[in-house]
Amino acid sequence: MTSEPELEQQNGVGEPDAFQRLWTPHRMAYIKGENKPSGPASDDGCPFCEIPKMDDADGLIVRRGDSVYAVLNLYPYNGGHLMVVPYRHVADYTDLDDAETAELAEFTKRAMTALRKASGAQGFNIGMNQGLVAGAGIAAHLHQHLVPRWGGDTNFMPVIGHTKVLPQLLADTRAMIADAWPAH
Repeated sequence: MTSEPELEQQNGVGEPDAFQRLWTPHRMAYIKGENKPSGPASDDGCPFCEIPKMDDADGLIVRRGDSVYAVLNLYPYNGGHLMVVPYRHVADYTDLDDAETAELAEFTKRAMTALRKASGAQGFNIGMNQGLVAGAGIAAHLHQHLVPRWGGDTNFMPVIGHTKVLPQLLADTRAMIADAWPAH
């Protein structure tokens, strides 16, 4: 004899049902646009200009270079999602000078190596959204995303639940990737 599972009463979610809720209130800051710059200039509250002023742990900085730095994404698509960001406040990839372009490419390679070593990443989504119409959340300051991927990492949670499950605190992820960062 099989019995129907007992529905769990969850106050405040409407009619009782068989769904469990995974609350992610930290995402509301992103949805509301908190910490987004008020304008295009570096002194308009650009977080990518503010982060390098912080110590590495507070800023979630994985590694600093001469022209760019690697930092964890505060609102990651996957665990280990980081960005390579020039220190200089520029919006467009064509505005980078040769040294910035070279170091951005080198940091991308080193980040891939570190993420493979630290987490066994099997693949990556790498790219930039250039301009608001292309999906740039902070269009005024160029940043390149590196999203590590694993077989089976796409499941029902983001598709149906609109929720991404991250298995580790950002501070722990930052330390793990920083420890795995190759010297050169």
